[in-house]
Amino acid sequence: MSGVLTAGEVAGLIAATGWIVLVCVLAMVLVKLARLLTETTKMVSDLSERVVPLLEDVTVTVNEANRQLVAVEAITQDVKQVSSHAAKLSGVTQTIFTGPLIKVSALSYGVRRAIQARRPRRAVRRHR
Repeated sequence: MSGVLTAGEVAGLIAATGWIVLVCVLAMVLVKLARLLTETTKMVSDLSERVVPLLEDVTVTVNEANRQLVAVEAITQDVKQVSSHAAKLSGVTQTIFTGPLIKVSALSYGVRRAIQARRPRRAVRRHR
């Protein structure tokens, strides 16, 4: 065997070297991809640990808001009833007081007119 490589052997050596470089590059890419997946898994796990308590807090807050809305609805119903009763009371009060007041004022007007009609007319003094 001679020490000189043939063209086919050089081509084979270049191809083998290319494959070795390609395998090394792919190995580095796979290692980086594995690190990325590991970090992503950690981040998702941390996010899950943080989201669960937040969701529980949101649930508690929504339940409290619903409870407060029920209380406000009850207060609104009570206010509606009170205003209805006040309107009825106002109507009754108006009926009780307005009718007799009109009658009294009509009577006093009639009495005044009757008294004026019975008095003789006085002469109007003229001041100059």
